[in-house]
Amino acid sequence: MSGSEQQLAIGRQVRLICSTTMAFLTLGYVADTQAGATFKIDDTKWVSVGAGLRTSFRAQESAAGGDGDKWSNDFNLDNIRLYINGQVHKYLKVEFNTDCQTCSNGGEVRVLDAIGKFEVNPYANLWVGRMLVPAERREMNGPFYSAVYNIFSAGTPFEPSDYNLVIKSDGTSAGSFGRDDGATFWGAALDGRFQYAVGFFRGLRGGANADDNILYAQRFAYNFWEVEKNPGYYTSGTYYGKGGDILTVGVSNQYQEDGAGTALDAGNFRGTTADILLEKVLPGGGVITLNGEYKNYGISQGYSQASRDAGGGFDMFEGNAFDVSGMYLFPQKIGIGQFQPFLRYVNVAPSTSATREVYEAGLNYIIDGHNAKVFASYQYGDLLSKGLNYRTTATGEDVSQMMVGFQWQI
Repeated sequence: MSGSEQQLAIGRQVRLICSTTMAFLTLGYVADTQAGATFKIDDTKWVSVGAGLRTSFRAQESAAGGDGDKWSNDFNLDNIRLYINGQVHKYLKVEFNTDCQTCSNGGEVRVLDAIGKFEVNPYANLWVGRMLVPAERREMNGPFYSAVYNIFSAGTPFEPSDYNLVIKSDGTSAGSFGRDDGATFWGAALDGRFQYAVGFFRGLRGGANADDNILYAQRFAYNFWEVEKNPGYYTSGTYYGKGGDILTVGVSNQYQEDGAGTALDAGNFRGTTADILLEKVLPGGGVITLNGEYKNYGISQGYSQASRDAGGGFDMFEGNAFDVSGMYLFPQKIGIGQFQPFLRYVNVAPSTSATREVYEAGLNYIIDGHNAKVFASYQYGDLLSKGLNYRTTATGEDVSQMMVGFQWQI
């Protein structure tokens, strides 16, 4: 092929990439990890695009006008994402993801991830831009790679970067959807068994953080059995047995001076978590999966009780919480997928108000791993408590909720 013919071929390929990307932008979707179609530009340059959707129906007791005989009925567009990855050099990559945040209210397509990647070897890599803040496995899984569909809606309290859907600079936001602007060093050692991620982020914007103190975040994990394989420092809540036998324990910590409170009464935020994933492939082909998570959050050296009671500012959760779930994937295929029943228990114990408990039983129908599945569950517990900080007293009323969810990803 002549030089002019090569240029024409490359030009056609680039136009194909651009047209495909614009089509996905119209859909407004992104995935959390590399997926979808990959377009090769030359021996070192490529672009991949992917798309995904999560949508659900929920019916909740005693949530329609306070009438105990009525149930609320809500259809939710939980996520619509566009995902783009690219490589510009052997060691240089880029990731750009969007999400339709506030989808239920009409929604706006916003930047979810925008990451420049320096990936040299398995031991030490650097990501810069907007990305996931190193935290417990739930956050590193994201909604698309968790074992349970509604892992966030009735789970443990959020980290600072998950407090708000929209990033603001008025002292009420420290990121969005678990993401923040900063840099993360990550890698693995001991044949990949020891994995680490150490990040530095903006954290709380304005308000109590008048001095622009940095939020420090770390996650360390050790793989006792098979080594989990995920892009970067991301994780998954299950591998449906395709990753072999897995036993991984992780710990994480986040700290920011003046990371909570008000401009006149700031306090230091600390959030410490521990998590475990155990997945065992049984002789008959069935798969047992157990997930566990513990959190301990606190605010120190400021943010007096009077300021907290007055409200306002950045009022993070304080106390303990844990979330445990277990599931079994049947080896037999029924129709186009496999059934996976599960049980889950969540306990949230704030230091300043009553303990909340949620029980959940459900059934996943796995068609193509995390790329295609259907979910149904029944929940019972304190589902009516409002607010992410749990400072207000619990409702004292346990209610029921039924939910059906659908997930597609390419």
